[in-house]
Amino acid sequence: MNEEIIQNLNERLDSAIGRGREILEDEELQVRLDELRERSENTIRKNPLASVAIGLAVGFIAAKIFTSDD
Repeated sequence: MNEEIIQNLNERLDSAIGRGREILEDEELQVRLDELRERSENTIRKNPLASVAIGLAVGFIAAKIFTSDD
């Protein structure tokens, strides 16, 4: 029984890894990611102070979320 469960999990994991590889190798996705990167870089270059302020705010909020004082 345990071997069946492990085999099933291995097959599902292999399938998920294969789908992940297909997604990462998709040319259209790569083009869209490159366009997004380029637009982000241009926005940051045009608004450097606002970009730094946003980055600090996001970091502050993330720190508050992930560090709880329970």
